[in-house]
Amino acid sequence: MDTTVMKNNPLASKQHFEVLDGLRGIAALAIVVFHLYEFISPDYTKSPVGHGYLAVDFFFCLSGFVIGYAYDERALQLGLKTFFLNRFIRLHPMVIWGSVAGLLGYILDPYIGAASVAAAGAGKIVLAFICSLAMLPFPWLPGRGNGLFPYNTPAWSLLMEYIINIVYGLVLLRLPKRWLPVLLGVSAVWIAAVARHRGWIITGWDAPTFTDGFARVFFSFLAGLTVYRFNLIIRNRLPFLLLGALLVGVFMFPHFTNDWITELILVMLVFPLLLSLGAGAVAHGWIRRCCNFTGRLSYPLYMTHIWAIWLFGNYLTAEKPGPVEMYAVAAVVFAGCVLLAYAVLRWYDEPVRKWLTKAVRR
Repeated sequence: MDTTVMKNNPLASKQHFEVLDGLRGIAALAIVVFHLYEFISPDYTKSPVGHGYLAVDFFFCLSGFVIGYAYDERALQLGLKTFFLNRFIRLHPMVIWGSVAGLLGYILDPYIGAASVAAAGAGKIVLAFICSLAMLPFPWLPGRGNGLFPYNTPAWSLLMEYIINIVYGLVLLRLPKRWLPVLLGVSAVWIAAVARHRGWIITGWDAPTFTDGFARVFFSFLAGLTVYRFNLIIRNRLPFLLLGALLVGVFMFPHFTNDWITELILVMLVFPLLLSLGAGAVAHGWIRRCCNFTGRLSYPLYMTHIWAIWLFGNYLTAEKPGPVEMYAVAAVVFAGCVLLAYAVLRWYDEPVRKWLTKAVRR
């Protein structure tokens, strides 16, 4: 690794980026709303969050910045074993929780649960659960749209996160700074080819588009890492509410058929710019506390909501409620997902990670 990367870097004080935490929280909330609207209005061109799925690319971009910030200076001293163990402790407890919640949601769904169990059979149900715990794709469970992780669909991006973390530890950590833009350029061509071929970037989560996920994670992670290593932080006094509104604006930007060029602009230019602005902004007072809280909540929310979304979708199919009832139930599901995520954060995720961290240091 080029040791000159970190010289004279103002980030050396290891500040905490509260604004980035807040933006991460907004992205997680947007994902929940987007998934609800996938059932309320399956036509993305009519959805008020037609580009909500791009929150995943924003997560990847944030991850590149944060991993570089947290580990570029110290990962080699820690050793790869410690680095990978740290990432496992950070990520995998929620993989387990999401798998359990997804399994229960699948077999206990009052609308299609019995039908799903009968169609899948005990063998597939158990095997899908084992694969989910081990972060291995199993896209053969009925009723889940060929999702790579049928019990917890968003886990596909966690698989990509694991893979890019391995690439970071084995390759990117030692990569001279001058080569990073080259890799970023190659990954830009890759994701552009994928977007043009598919007509959009909502790919990687299911069996037919599995390999597309690699293009998404490689570009956005490398973009975030580039922002960090080249110190492309824009110091500013923009309020968090404005930056948050800009991010929401991306997710609400109207979706059109075959608008892959628009999505490339959002992913390749707008997200890195928002990252640069967010890293250079400061939050104060209650806004800072809100940013911290939503940042902590974001990962549990992302990994615990989808079983309830499937339940909501099956309810819509079975009951065919009117608009008032439908939106009332959607609001209850949204609030329930947030409350569950907080409970999981408070009484499972943080305590388990704390215990595991202490255990490995003994």
